[in-house]
Amino acid sequence: MSAEEVRAIMSAAGNDRLIWNTPLSEDHAARLIAACDPAPGARIADLGSGWGELLMRLVESAPGATGDGVETDPAAVARGRRLAEERGLADRVRFHETPAAEWPDGGYDLAVSIGSSHAWPGATARESTGNALTALAAAVRPGGRVLFGEGIWQREPTSAALEGLGTAPGDYGSLLELIRLAESVGLRALQATVADEREWDLFESEGPIGRGQRWALANPDHPLRAEVTAEIDARRTGYYGGYRSSFTLAYLVLSS
Repeated sequence: MSAEEVRAIMSAAGNDRLIWNTPLSEDHAARLIAACDPAPGARIADLGSGWGELLMRLVESAPGATGDGVETDPAAVARGRRLAEERGLADRVRFHETPAAEWPDGGYDLAVSIGSSHAWPGATARESTGNALTALAAAVRPGGRVLFGEGIWQREPTSAALEGLGTAPGDYGSLLELIRLAESVGLRALQATVADEREWDLFESEGPIGRGQRWALANPDHPLRAEVTAEIDARRTGYYGGYRSSFTLAYLVLSS
């Protein structure tokens, strides 16, 4: 039970300092939304949406657009529904507590999946990525667009980077390899960008590492403090001492 409690303490969904659960600046997000360019009345799906901040901004950018947020984390779904209500979007953005790989709807103008390729089956991370891209291509109408976020190696990973991520060298490819994988399922890249180190540093500082550290400082006598501190140390070592300079997230805006 303590492991679940530690995860809850450090969870992204309960962290109001995180705008979205991905390394992304406001300017970078605005450029992704502009490249997606949803038309008035567009139908948008975010598969693995978290609490749907990016989905809501995409819907807000197009008059009459609607969105489906598909997410299995009940805390994230609850946060998304609360935010949609607060922003007057409850009738335009709907959240569904359903696995992304099981979402049956299609014909969307735009399908989004950021850092959620693991939701699709595959014996390796690359197979899951290919299956995710295949599913996203099938989810949009002909001529529709896909916004896909996936990890890539920017340079050959060290053993420390692999250990920090808990991954194998072949689990991720380069940006070019990701673009070519998208092309293999009929998706052409309109824009390709990557999260930079400042976006990552802020994400890690405000995300699990920072949230856990703030909780530990505020709860010096809590029986779980030692476990939370150990988790913070492991994440800090994995990031700063491991994958910070070699791994990042790529954001592809694709056309079907």
